[in-house]
Amino acid sequence: MILDKKHIENHNSDELVAHTRRLAHARSEINNTDALIEKLKAFQVAIPSWALGTGGTRFGRFPGGGEPGNIEQKLEDIGLLHALNRSSGAVSLHIPWDIPSDYAALKKLAADLGLAFDAMNSNTFQDQKGQAHSYKFGSLQHVDRNVRKQAIEHNIEVIRHGEALGSQSLTVWLSDGSCFPGQLNFRKAYENTLESLREIYAALPADWKLFLEYKAFEPNFYSTTVGDWGQSYSYVNKLGEKAYTLVDLGHHLPNANIEQIVSILLMEEKLGGFHFNDSKYGDDDLTTGSVKPYQLFLIFNELVEGMDARGMNHARDLGWMIDASHNVKDPLEDLLQSVEALMIAYAQALSVDTPALKAAQAENDVVLAQEILQHAFRTDVRPLVAEARLQSGGALNPVKLFRSLEVRKKLIGERGYQLASGL
Repeated sequence: MILDKKHIENHNSDELVAHTRRLAHARSEINNTDALIEKLKAFQVAIPSWALGTGGTRFGRFPGGGEPGNIEQKLEDIGLLHALNRSSGAVSLHIPWDIPSDYAALKKLAADLGLAFDAMNSNTFQDQKGQAHSYKFGSLQHVDRNVRKQAIEHNIEVIRHGEALGSQSLTVWLSDGSCFPGQLNFRKAYENTLESLREIYAALPADWKLFLEYKAFEPNFYSTTVGDWGQSYSYVNKLGEKAYTLVDLGHHLPNANIEQIVSILLMEEKLGGFHFNDSKYGDDDLTTGSVKPYQLFLIFNELVEGMDARGMNHARDLGWMIDASHNVKDPLEDLLQSVEALMIAYAQALSVDTPALKAAQAENDVVLAQEILQHAFRTDVRPLVAEARLQSGGALNPVKLFRSLEVRKKLIGERGYQLASGL
């Protein structure tokens, strides 16, 4: 489904009077709003191809209809999101769920929709049809060299797909680990994994990055071979300057100080990017900002301060991607909400009075430091985010327009109730 620009223009016309009033108030409360809006306009969040269908749990899945049945329809859905919010201009593909059959045609479709190809994602956490060796007991860590070789070759294949599409990064997430004490030798598992990663790293093109994601638990519940940021950091340090740690907000034990982790990795020049989601208990994959919006703001505060200290470009020098999947929401509405939450947290962080905060920290003025941060968090920046969308040609209220146009109903009419490809 291609969204007619007239629908956006008519929607914005209806919303403009109220928006102008709210924007004037925001400008009176926040300094340097024009510069802030320009940064918001440049900021893009990649949409993963697997998030466009209804998610599920091991207990079941309840598809809502109209889900994309192939990679082309997935790009069309992301193009629809981008048309609405102007901040979803990239797609992150998963192999083998999204193997292109015609690279040139897919690149043209993406370009027509205003999309670029972000990180490519490999899959050695599932056995695929016709696969010679099983990953039941691990992939890059496996005791059998033949299994490791199969996993290495898959990752290199993913790189080749990405090269053909114009991507410049590979994300590796491993479910490797153990469920019971004594099941594996920790040191040998580490050594096998490092050896495997080195072969994958050697296949990277000169201008590519490798992102190594970590996860504390699941599907292995006794040990995970890349179980936390420290283990990921250990690997990427040994691999080289093109290897970085990727932070998934759901991949931490409860109450972990993610903002401190982010700050240290950024300082060490080993922070590669993010998979954004939210959680209440564990790796819940909830809508970004739906449960812990203050934590999301604090993470962005560390990012903005740390990136500015190093002279980094906010929009380009780290990888930004959503990684969530839901059983009860319309996937497209959920993605619109997640991107909105990210833009709000980013705008809040940009509005922090950083010189005043640093002065308070230098004086050990704990109360004032808290006041400065919470003032930025509590100030309504939504009109600035909406203005950035307006200036970029997006909708002032993307979810409202999505619903008023009955997009999901129309997608069901076009596609029926087929299951999403790759899920």
